[in-house]
Amino acid sequence: MPPHHLAVLAFDGVLPFDLATAVETFARARLDDGTPPYRITVAASHAEVAAEGYGLRVPQDLAAVGDAATVIVPGMAEPRSPADPAILAALARARHRGARIASICTGAFVLAAVGLLDGRRATTHWQAAGLLARMYPKVAVDPAVLYVDEGDVLTSAGAAAGLDLCLHMIRRDFGARVAARTARAAVVPLERAGGQAQFIQDDPPPAAGLAPLLDWMRANLDQRLEVERLAARAGMSPRTFARRFRAETGTTPLQWLLTARIRRAQLLLETTGRSIERVATEAGFDSAVTFRQRFRQVAGVTPSDWRRSFGTSRSG
Repeated sequence: MPPHHLAVLAFDGVLPFDLATAVETFARARLDDGTPPYRITVAASHAEVAAEGYGLRVPQDLAAVGDAATVIVPGMAEPRSPADPAILAALARARHRGARIASICTGAFVLAAVGLLDGRRATTHWQAAGLLARMYPKVAVDPAVLYVDEGDVLTSAGAAAGLDLCLHMIRRDFGARVAARTARAAVVPLERAGGQAQFIQDDPPPAAGLAPLLDWMRANLDQRLEVERLAARAGMSPRTFARRFRAETGTTPLQWLLTARIRRAQLLLETTGRSIERVATEAGFDSAVTFRQRFRQVAGVTPSDWRRSFGTSRSG
């Protein structure tokens, strides 16, 4: 059986890490007899592309993508920039003939520009997820996961999540043993716990007129903050308050509080050695059980896993 032809696209503004991740990961794959299962091509619309900080010489033009079974689009430094029309056309042709298309990080913007993500679930780097959703409203953007597999179209979150996606594709193509062997060669885990939600550090959405109330809420997260109490403090009826709150923050009071409490808990887990029970209380949760459930729902990992990954202190 001939090797699976995999093409990685290069273009001005390409993120070199993403490009190298795809090339290196698939190049490390080996079948049981030691045979490399992939033939890898790097192609561009012109011979030299401007990557971040330096230029890349690319000997293959886009004609080399013509028989690729898989085409991978690395991330781009500025996702708002228009994509190279030649790249868009090559992707459209590849998809039309049935090639599998995948993106790493902000490469999802290129796929979206071709229309490959319309009506599909997709992801990208969490810092760019909101922009992707605004620019391409037909795309169901999920900012919390490491990658999304829609069968013939796949997307991944930023940087290292591209490696997770590549290993997943190798497992799909040639089985878990080949994927595990590739992961060992790359000295990385075959699967990681959680998703990119654990790396998101956005604070609750800002507000204008309600800013003083939000500051007070942040300072009193360990108290019982029912909507009725918050509405009374704002001098509004509960219904008017709920409507005004959503208009200014884009979310409900309860969801805002949950996000703020999780962020408080993350800070405590990162900077103190306090018990999970104490962290739960100080962040405003009524029990450690509820805290663990909510934390995992929002962050994608357990509080203990978060502390092991990001903790800097074991005291106090």
